[in-house]
Amino acid sequence: MALAPKHSAAALNIFTTMSSLARKENAYNLSQGLPDFPVFPALSDLLKAATVEGYNQYAPMPGLSELRENIAAGFNKRYTSGSCSPDTITITPGATYGIFTALTTVISKGDEVIYLEPAFDCYVPAIEINGGVPVCIRLDEQKDFEIDWQQIRDAITGKTRAIIINTPHNPTGRVWTQADWDQLASVIGQREIYVISDEVYDSIVYDEAQHLPGFLQKELEGRVLSVYSFGKMYHITGWKVGFVIAAPALTAAFRSIHQYLGFSVNTPAQYALAKYLLLPDQEPASVMLQAKRNLLVSRMQSSKFRLNALSEGTYFQLFDYSAVSDMEDVVFARWLAMEHKVATIPLSAFYRIPPGIKQVRLSFAKNDETLEAAAAILCSL
Repeated sequence: MALAPKHSAAALNIFTTMSSLARKENAYNLSQGLPDFPVFPALSDLLKAATVEGYNQYAPMPGLSELRENIAAGFNKRYTSGSCSPDTITITPGATYGIFTALTTVISKGDEVIYLEPAFDCYVPAIEINGGVPVCIRLDEQKDFEIDWQQIRDAITGKTRAIIINTPHNPTGRVWTQADWDQLASVIGQREIYVISDEVYDSIVYDEAQHLPGFLQKELEGRVLSVYSFGKMYHITGWKVGFVIAAPALTAAFRSIHQYLGFSVNTPAQYALAKYLLLPDQEPASVMLQAKRNLLVSRMQSSKFRLNALSEGTYFQLFDYSAVSDMEDVVFARWLAMEHKVATIPLSAFYRIPPGIKQVRLSFAKNDETLEAAAAILCSL
């Protein structure tokens, strides 16, 4: 019997493909965002302790109260302009799940959802599986991926139910400013449109950039679901633990869906994270990762690859390879991995209809030795 397709995306995404190719070719893997440095020892010890101390059964559906309280305390310390309550936080099995469930919460069949390209590849399938209609707004590749707010205004119809935004942005590294949030609030106005705010790289911002949470935007109060990831925060992507923060009514609606999907998240990890959040003198991930960004960029200066705008956040940097090759980007990425043993992600992976620009995304969440060796190869081309 034939099964009807639930979404229009590829059966196997490029991230899985390139990581598999990197393993097969024994290539330096600067493709998928998989940090290759160790977990903080204290966090590992806390996870071991959790299993020994009996935290091995189902956690409460919203998440361990201690973890939610410590997240709220951390946000309130970091963002003094607003307040965060444990009651508005729901622990989820990863951020992708959080985005999917947020969409399930706010859209119905036929509703339109605006998203901005280049975009992470889970957005469109999540919209379509939930019965929504994706509406693409393309960022301006010729102006460092600026947002055309008039295009968003023009795209809004009576069927628009949600807008997905991503800050810090994967793959461009752009971080939203207060002016961006104010523009979004102005565009939405008083319409019943919700914002799914993908903020998984919130703790990874550089230089003068500052992350501004969606759920704290006063002009959008009650209409934003902000999605976060401990995987990005503490480079523990395999733990698959995230959380969603939203206003009380949205949180109640989100949990009414969550309880019939994942229901709860693995308890030992929640316990370990709750304890770890209380440890003093933690160095922000951004300190180490900014040094890695700077290392990669400095080593690539003598290459034919052209730096796009310097990444303000995330652990990714875009490079233009048009001076190296005229190959289409997927072909170029495969050639680079197979012939020169450096795996990257072609920018077209973040588009439904690729714009034809010659750019690849490099992850610098790697050991310095890996970055040095990969950059040396790229500089030789």
